[in-house]
Amino acid sequence: MVGGPLMPRFLGVDYGSRRIGLAVSDAEARIALPLATLEGRVADDIQRILRACQDYEIDAFVVGLPLNMDDSEGPQAKRSRKFGKALAEATGRPVHYWDERLSSFAAKDLLSATRMSHGKRKARLDRVAAQIILQEFLDARPGQDHCPA
Repeated sequence: MVGGPLMPRFLGVDYGSRRIGLAVSDAEARIALPLATLEGRVADDIQRILRACQDYEIDAFVVGLPLNMDDSEGPQAKRSRKFGKALAEATGRPVHYWDERLSSFAAKDLLSATRMSHGKRKARLDRVAAQIILQEFLDARPGQDHCPA
């Protein structure tokens, strides 16, 4: 919308022990787009995310929180919170946590419908999971109009 209020730009993060999937919101904060998959050490990943913050003018993060089916937090959820805290400290930007249960399964389902090879699907899985996490967060924000199905 031209002349409307500036919308915050979000970076979605699917934090895993081996890889980190990233997704970015569009300028209107309505659509999540897959961005990248990072592999490596946490310190290197934070630096790469800092570069993405500059490149995409990120205002806030949405970190997937892998809750257990009974809503409790297990070890991976605690690691995700720790990573989110490190992001907030390194960037000074707010971090929102979003229940990511079953996002990897949804990403696998989406990718299985494509004609990509198994290797290409696997390489894109984490960034698509981040896209799903971010899109669910964007859709749930107050004031978002949703098109009827």
